[in-house]
Amino acid sequence: MRILIAAVGRAKAGPERELYEHYRGRVIQPFSLELKEVEEKRSLSAPELKQREGELLLAAIPDGAITVALDERGKAASSAEFAKMLGHWRDDGIRDVVFLIGGAGGLADPVRAAASHVMSFGAATWPHMLVRGLLAEQVYRAQSILSGHPYHRE
Repeated sequence: MRILIAAVGRAKAGPERELYEHYRGRVIQPFSLELKEVEEKRSLSAPELKQREGELLLAAIPDGAITVALDERGKAASSAEFAKMLGHWRDDGIRDVVFLIGGAGGLADPVRAAASHVMSFGAATWPHMLVRGLLAEQVYRAQSILSGHPYHRE
């Protein structure tokens, strides 16, 4: 199952990028983890930019994919619940799962509306560049839970 993170902005070299790359490198079959970065370079007003970023995110979704919008207003899930969700999709033969991460202004309403699920990493607001690494770690943790690997301790 291919897990695609569609995220606004281009991560530069640094600790946030390194965190994502570290956990991406730990993910193994049957999962794959990819990152697609989208960016609007024109100078737009904040509402126009949020709308345009939403359009770019929606355009990155492959046909038939399950979509999960990461938004602070979404439902929080424990690591075990997250693993169970990915395991169900894997077992149901879902080919693509896409996690959508907005820019500094968050996700546009049409992105949340188009998503199959809206999920949060808790009530706190996280920097959008850091969320990529947090999500990659949770994918790796979910994989370890599903395989019985001791990485996740209850």
